[in-house]
Amino acid sequence: MRILGFSQKWAKLDNARFTTFRFTRRDRDWTVGEMVDVVYRPRSKKRRILGLARIVKKEIRAAMLGNLAIEVSGVPVVTHAEAEADGFPGGVEEMLQWLKKAGRPDPTINKLTLRWVARYREWF
Repeated sequence: MRILGFSQKWAKLDNARFTTFRFTRRDRDWTVGEMVDVVYRPRSKKRRILGLARIVKKEIRAAMLGNLAIEVSGVPVVTHAEAEADGFPGGVEEMLQWLKKAGRPDPTINKLTLRWVARYREWF
């Protein structure tokens, strides 16, 4: 089972359903119906498995070019409302700054909607 990691305590993880944006993968992209372990601090010795979730929806969005969200071949861009719902109160601009840290040149990004199947732990 694959890990879907989070490095911050996003409030959205307290909801029964939540969304997250993940870069597309060439080796094995995320799929609807896939079960994932949701993990806090996945690359740390203090890693915590928060629970098991199922991907219930996958939508493709245009990611970015430099600091700008652009439409790529008819793929819709991430909206301000989507960015806010994903935990970025500053909207798309704040989200793009967060994603820019990853330094990925991919023109598209996955918007995944997940539903908790089982929750193992609270934050602390």
